[in-house]
Amino acid sequence: MVADCCSGGCSPDKPPVDPRYRRVLWIALFVNALMFGVELAGGWAAGSVSLLADAVDFFGDAANYGISLFVLGLAPVWRSRTALVKGATMGAYGVFVIGSALTHLASGTVPAAQTMGVIGIAALLANGLVAALLFAFRNGDANMRSVWLCTRNDMIGNLAVLLAALGVWQAGSGLPDLFVASVMGVLGLTAARSVIVHARAELSAATPDVPAPVVELKRR
Repeated sequence: MVADCCSGGCSPDKPPVDPRYRRVLWIALFVNALMFGVELAGGWAAGSVSLLADAVDFFGDAANYGISLFVLGLAPVWRSRTALVKGATMGAYGVFVIGSALTHLASGTVPAAQTMGVIGIAALLANGLVAALLFAFRNGDANMRSVWLCTRNDMIGNLAVLLAALGVWQAGSGLPDLFVASVMGVLGLTAARSVIVHARAELSAATPDVPAPVVELKRR
């Protein structure tokens, strides 16, 4: 409609926002904020670094969904710049998790396997719901891609936490928990690299070529 175009919705630099995507982001934001609190409390109670790492991941994802909602109506260049920041945040998360795993390795903590298992199942179900809702938008711009990668990595992390719980229960050692936490950290670094490369490519494509200055020679 003409009225929509006059309000800026039809501008090529500001494409219309899919209302379905906005609703999915609000659901994802609520689910991740809720699971952050659950896993944070459970991780401290169980002494599990993989649960704590997953809790921090839920917090980061909730923040990412909030940022994504904020930039939905902005020009593509701003969404790409936001994706760069999100990629850097994902990288920082990976470094934090690996550092925490090394710290717990030195202390020799053995987490509570049953608590890890129960909370891991709840987290997997929560992320499965979000992933199903986001699946249709996984091939969008760098910002949409970063949201999808976060959720995909979360599900992988939840499965890994469940395997860690099984390993801790069987071996009576905290090493499975630390191994899984380290893998989650590496996944965070890998996803960060993918998002940053994608966002930089979009920014490069959006930057117009600046023509060389024309020098006018004066005739003598």
